[in-house]
Formats: sequence, C-alpha cells, structure tokens
Amino acid sequence: MHLVILLLTLLCCGFAGTASAESLTLGEALERAATTSQGLKSASREVEIAREQVNVARSTKLPRIDLQGGYVAQAKAQAFKFGTASQETQDPRYPFFNFSVYQTLYDFGRTRDNEGMARLRGEAAQYSYSANQQDLFLQVVQAYYGILTAQKLVQAAADEVVQMESHQRTAQALFDEGVVTRNDLLQAEVRVASSRQSVLSAQNQVENGWLLLNYLTGAAPDFRAELKDEAQLPPSSGTPDLGKRGEISALKALVGADEFAVEEAKTSHYPEFFAKFGVDYLSNSKVREQAITALTVGFKVNLFDGPASAARVRQAVQTRSRDEERLRDLEERTRLEYNMAANDLKVADARIRIAEKAITQGVENLRITKDRYQEHVGTATEVVDAQTLLTKTRTDYYRSVFDLQVAAARVKRATGEL
Repeated sequence: MHLVILLLTLLCCGFAGTASAESLTLGEALERAATTSQGLKSASREVEIAREQVNVARSTKLPRIDLQGGYVAQAKAQAFKFGTASQETQDPRYPFFNFSVYQTLYDFGRTRDNEGMARLRGEAAQYSYSANQQDLFLQVVQAYYGILTAQKLVQAAADEVVQMESHQRTAQALFDEGVVTRNDLLQAEVRVASSRQSVLSAQNQVENGWLLLNYLTGAAPDFRAELKDEAQLPPSSGTPDLGKRGEISALKALVGADEFAVEEAKTSHYPEFFAKFGVDYLSNSKVREQAITALTVGFKVNLFDGPASAARVRQAVQTRSRDEERLRDLEERTRLEYNMAANDLKVADARIRIAEKAITQGVENLRITKDRYQEHVGTATEVVDAQTLLTKTRTDYYRSVFDLQVAAARVKRATGEL
C-alpha cells in the first residue's frame, strides 16, 4: 500500500517537473505578462506611431524651409536670335541654388482638422492598447486558475486510485475465499487501470497549463512555481459602467476623428493664403543680377480635380457612419458579454454550494457501499459506481471554483476593470 502511494507521488512529481520553491501570485503573473508580452509591445508601437502623426499634422503650422542646389552642364548655351545673328543669354555650365521659406497664413481650418484627427486617432490607439492588455490579463487568469484546477483534479484522480486499489484488494480477498466471482476481481483491476489513466490525463492538463502560462508571462517553458489559490472578490452588483472598456473608448475616439476628417475633406476647394520668402541664385556671366531675392504673399486654390473632392467627402461621411454603427454594435455586444458573465458567476457560485454538500454525501455513500460489499450485501459494481460518483462530484466542485474565478474576471473584463 505504501509502495503504491509512493509510486503515485513520484509519478505526479516527475510528470510536473521539478517544482520551484518560488511562489507566484496572480498579481505577479499579470505584472509579468504586461511587461514581457510581445503582443503588447507591438501594440505600444502603434501608439507611438499614432502620436508621431500628431507631430506631422502640427508641423504645417510652422514655416517650411527648403534648400536646393546643383550644377548644370549643357551641350550648348541658350541664345537669342537676331536675324542671322545670335546672342547667348547664359553660360553653358553653371552652379545654382535655391533657398525658400514657405508659411501658411490661413487655410480655413484644414490644418486644425488634420491635427484634431491625428490626436483622436492617437487616443484610439492608446485605448486599443488598453483593450489588448485586458484580453491578455483574462488569458492569464484562465491559465492560472486552469493550473490550480488541474492540480486539484490530479489529487482527486490519485485519491480514486487509492480507493480503487483498496477495493481491488478487498475483491481479491473475497475471491480467494470463494465468496465472489472472478468477474468482481477483473472489474476492480480494470477500474484501477482507468483511474491511473485519469491521473496521467490530469497531469497532462497541469503540464499544458504551465506551458501556456509561461508563454503568456514570458517565462521559460520549464519554469514552475507554487501558485496561490487566492479567490477573487466577486464584482459588486449594480449598473455596470461599460464606458471604461478600451474598445468602446477607442471607437468613440475614432468617430471623433471621423468628424474632423469630414470637415477637412470639405475644405479641399477652399483657398490657402501663404507667404513665401526666397533666394534664387544662378551663376550666369551674361546677366547683371545672378541672385534674386523676393517676398511673395498670395493664395492658391484647386478649381477642379474631377470627382475626387466630392468622392473624398462622401468617403469620409461613410467612414464616420461605419464607425458609428460599429460603436453601437460594440456597446450591445459588451452589454451582452457582461450579462452572460454575470449569469455564469451566479450559477458557478450556486454550483459550488451544491457540490460542497454533495461531496460529503458522496464520501458517506462510498463508505456505506464498501461496508455492504465487505458484508456480502452489496455488489462490486455498486462500489465502483459510488467511487465514480464521488470523483465526478469532486471534479464538478473544482471546475465550479474555476468557473467562478474566470466568470468574475470576465465581468471585470467587460467593464474594463480587470
């Protein structure tokens, strides 16, 4: 008996790997995931890209300064013709350069709209990052409590092995006495083998759970630690504030950016007033003034570009309508997600209370059934059924605890508070 228990213990320890003395709380796992996740790092790049677009939009408020220079080598110099005679007006080879400062004075809000659009898209990227982080946290919670649940299932399966081996010895003794048939002994042996397979299956769930948790938290695949079974406090009841959810805030920001995009598209045919200062130098021995300095104040306007301008306005309006529809749909789906998670939370809590009582009843049922079998009143099938029922009840209890914690996390995820 002691040898069997020792072998089972070694099997569990060997399958799970060498356990580390380090402990790992759920909060620490979430912190590690937030620090090491490659997906979050990629999303943070999107935030930085969007922020730089704001700087691009703001740059049109500042003067644009250009410098250009070069050297021209012509086959022949350009010349004027006077009857049969001609006079060169430039050197065949010459250096040149151009320096200009261009400043937009007024563009009917086009620059302001571009800046507002870029700013809100930057906010949308930041909210999307928050949503990605919340999704990652929910995966970590599921993996964390999945390991704890699987470890409980290993223990339940190991207990069943011990009980089935005890029943096997009882059946063997009764068979040796000629009280029961060989069928009882074979049934007990098959049930022991089945219970040992359940141990292996549960241990595999633990191992796969660790692989997933280590991936999510950036740990080495062979990392193991002692997990703390810290129950999350169920979210407070009441009207949920779904406005904190990252995806909803991101879409709201995008709708605001679409408003600016519509206004910007409408100004495509409006004039732009500008001021320009320039210095043009061209080396030419044929003329007196080789450097021309000028200051210009003027305007430019697009008079016709086919259907492009009208199409851009319609496109901006349709984009805004699309994002508004997406926002309404997301708000409904988020409300549905919250209600379903809240229902699952209530059901899981009720299942736990029922399963706690059922475990006590199952233990007593197994004891009575084994006593009846030893007294030749009950059958071997009744013993096996009683043990199977007890194991199932324990499994249901552990899964209910897992479902409760995950449902609580889902409620928080729906409200953006995970």
